[in-house]
Amino acid sequence: MSFYDPLETRDPEERERNLMDKLARQVAHAKKSTSYYSHRLAGIDPSEVVTRQALARLPVTRKRDLISLQKEHPPFGGLNALSRADVRRVFSSPGPIYELQGKETDHWRMARVLYAAGFRHGDLIHNCFSYHFTPGAFIFEGGARKLGCSVFPGGVGQTEQQVQAMVDLKPDGYVGTPSFLKLIVEKADEMGADISSLKKACVSGEALPRVTRAALAERGIQVRQCYATAEIGAIAYETEADEGLILEEDVLVEIVRPGTGDPVEPGEVAKWW
Repeated sequence: MSFYDPLETRDPEERERNLMDKLARQVAHAKKSTSYYSHRLAGIDPSEVVTRQALARLPVTRKRDLISLQKEHPPFGGLNALSRADVRRVFSSPGPIYELQGKETDHWRMARVLYAAGFRHGDLIHNCFSYHFTPGAFIFEGGARKLGCSVFPGGVGQTEQQVQAMVDLKPDGYVGTPSFLKLIVEKADEMGADISSLKKACVSGEALPRVTRAALAERGIQVRQCYATAEIGAIAYETEADEGLILEEDVLVEIVRPGTGDPVEPGEVAKWW
């Protein structure tokens, strides 16, 4: 198996120590650099937030809170550590919720995810996430740039033009929703077009049904999915081991019992009903 970097083969205890160290520094950064968290974390000593038990005691800001926060304290609700002059892009997700992109090349840490999906330096990626309002396309484009891939900004819609671009440019792979890739393949069949250069895909934004994965595999397209959000970036992704989703190296995930906020025990299933 090929790995993106040595972080992926660390001892679990080393990974946990590193995550706890980053957690304390992140809490300190948020408290110092944002007006919202300076108040929200007023009674918290960041140097003591070095265990999962301490993490569980931190106050939670829910995504649904962001809409009212940003209306009360426009435009970013006091959650931004950077000024508008120091960011690369500003996005609007449904809500609306306004989000910032920093100046890092791979702001959302997607290079690792694309590597796990089989993409390599020099590949041409046909990007069919939306370039309009939301950060989806830029999330994947940032990872592609860091990995050394070139990108065709296909966006969404215009299926015939998508097919023609694939015929002409012969991209190595696709990123976008699985349903749109299926539509492109079907349109290519209808047009009698050869898009066999597509050998891999990294999909997200919706469920990947087994029947869709199987149908694309029959066409020689290896599909792997990932889970990401605009606010956090890459969270989990599939690898060539085909053992389900694994967590991105820089993400600390806490799974809690609904309605309580209490972390579940290792191996426990968190039921939502």
